[in-house]
Amino acid sequence: MRSNVFCLWIRQNQSKDGNDGSKFVVGQAYVPKDTQADSSTTDNEVENEVEGIEQEDLPSQPPPQEEPEEQAEQRRLVEEAEEQYQDTIKMINSTNRRSQKKELYDRLLKVAEMGHAKAMEKVAYAMLFGDYLPQSIPQAKEIFEELALEGSPKAQTVIATALVYYTFGALGGNLVAQMVLGYRYWGGVGVPQSCESALTYYRLVANYVASDVSLTGGSAVQRIRLLDEVENPGSSSGMLEEDLIQYYQFLAEKGDVQAQVGLGQLHLHGGRGVEQNHQRAYEYFNQAANAGNTHAMAFLGKMYSEGSEYVPQNNDTALHYFKKAADLGNPVGQSGLGMAYLYGRGVPVNYDLALKYFQKAAEQGWVDGQLQLGTMYYNGIGVKRDYKQALKFFNLASQAGHILAFYNLAQMHATGTGVMRSCHTAVELFKNVCERGRWSERLMAAYGSFKEGDMDSALVQYLLLAEQGYEVAQSNVAFILDQSESIFNENETYPRALLHWTRAASQGYTVARIKLGDYHFYGYGTDVDYETAVIHYRLASEQQHSAQAMFNLGYMHEKGLGIKQDIHLAKRFYDMAAEASPDAQVPVFLALCKLGFVYALQYLQDLNLKELLSQVDLDQLLGPEWDLYLMTVIALLLGTVIAYRQRQHQALPRAPPVPPRPPGQPEQPAGEPEEQ
Repeated sequence: MRSNVFCLWIRQNQSKDGNDGSKFVVGQAYVPKDTQADSSTTDNEVENEVEGIEQEDLPSQPPPQEEPEEQAEQRRLVEEAEEQYQDTIKMINSTNRRSQKKELYDRLLKVAEMGHAKAMEKVAYAMLFGDYLPQSIPQAKEIFEELALEGSPKAQTVIATALVYYTFGALGGNLVAQMVLGYRYWGGVGVPQSCESALTYYRLVANYVASDVSLTGGSAVQRIRLLDEVENPGSSSGMLEEDLIQYYQFLAEKGDVQAQVGLGQLHLHGGRGVEQNHQRAYEYFNQAANAGNTHAMAFLGKMYSEGSEYVPQNNDTALHYFKKAADLGNPVGQSGLGMAYLYGRGVPVNYDLALKYFQKAAEQGWVDGQLQLGTMYYNGIGVKRDYKQALKFFNLASQAGHILAFYNLAQMHATGTGVMRSCHTAVELFKNVCERGRWSERLMAAYGSFKEGDMDSALVQYLLLAEQGYEVAQSNVAFILDQSESIFNENETYPRALLHWTRAASQGYTVARIKLGDYHFYGYGTDVDYETAVIHYRLASEQQHSAQAMFNLGYMHEKGLGIKQDIHLAKRFYDMAAEASPDAQVPVFLALCKLGFVYALQYLQDLNLKELLSQVDLDQLLGPEWDLYLMTVIALLLGTVIAYRQRQHQALPRAPPVPPRPPGQPEQPAGEPEEQ
């Protein structure tokens, strides 16, 4: 099965490139038995081991057999595939260049052809997402199905069409499967809602994410809503335009210290359209530090304290930069110096000095100082244990978005340490931590595919993230399905979009709630149901104060759709929409004009004007000669208008007469004076 899958995919791609499409042999995985692990033992060594022992005392044993040649060849192929896999993965992880990764994935494909399971997983993911290999969802599905049958937790997670596959993947230690199960139990998706079960799975994933957080904070997670990006380009994405980045680079080259520090931080953490690049971060920080900027000094200390491929770990150098920045009052340097004294990095451990520097940094609002103070109070390091103080500083650090602050708060709420135990709060905090794991980088990869116009690749990537519970991914999946043709057939598109709008709305996304109302109002992916539409609009209006939802409720009250017709309530909702958002004022004005006209017509209908006019007797009211009076009034009005027009005509100045031109004289061009 495995060789057939890869043979088919390779033939398809070779035929595109014009190759001959020749077959190749795929090695099967082979694990030698323990009794065959040391097959190098010779017959003489066996005889030496039993020398001096009488033959009859020995149990009858079969003579040692040499390893079959075919088995030895399979083992050699397995070892060779493993060695090539490890080498290729190291090179993939050490580069950020897309061109190099494409070449390395071609090399990884050859390792997968040898039957290496982990290489097959990587290749299948690349085919599924269209990363570094041509996208081929059917081929990826076949590979994952085969790997799932062999017990691969990752494959079971990807092809999961039932809860049992997610469970197998989670039991196999797959973090994505654990995260999916956590979300499903939290939201009651396909399983009975259970906060405690959600807490169990989310905590497992959060433990891994928290242990992977570095001193520099790791890569930034950029969450971009495609709907907001399309309706308000550039307003909410936070992405930096290429022209703006080049402008900052120009300023940095001219010696602008703030631009150097800003670009250094961008390259250190990544995000906003800039790839993580420690080499460039170091260069910018170094330039700014040489100019005397304390922030740059402190960040250089961070880079040396943490270490990376480009900047070797060096406690002495880190300490030098931290001290230099701290002496000048920089909170980042003070926090770094506190870390050095807390953990004994380049200096003896000194909790008093650590506490002193953390307090100085926290007083200036620096998040790391707040976090470490909370840790010291929580664990009673250098101070008396005080959970209330720990909670205070963890809350302050969480307001700045620090992952470990969320993690520590989640642990306190999960165990009831220093606070009343709250499973719901703990799950929400753990979920926040989990969504900042390394897999969140897939959000930017999906957005990149969307910007390049590769909707299928973007959709597949967002679908996997949506299963993990990312609300922004759920809304983006629904948006793509709503806007364009996709890998699903026409009958599935709107129901799937409705499903993902529903999941996004349940996580508090206002626009998704309004979209649910629209889908039930127009019958997209479901039957037309005005009552359900009213429910969704009302939820968006009451819980999130949405002007759009208020306007829609006003319209439905005006028309009596799914609710009792009431013009007064319609006006009230229109007025509320105008107050909630300045953007709604123009459509509200037009709607109120229309509503006033409708109200006037309804009032006249209620008066029954025709019957009223038939009861009026003009002869009795104005006299028998009322028609003569009317004609006289009309004649007077007409005469007044004519007299007014004649007076206006007489008041206009007349143009002077043109003198006659002698015969034979040419006509004088306009604008030129006559010769005297």
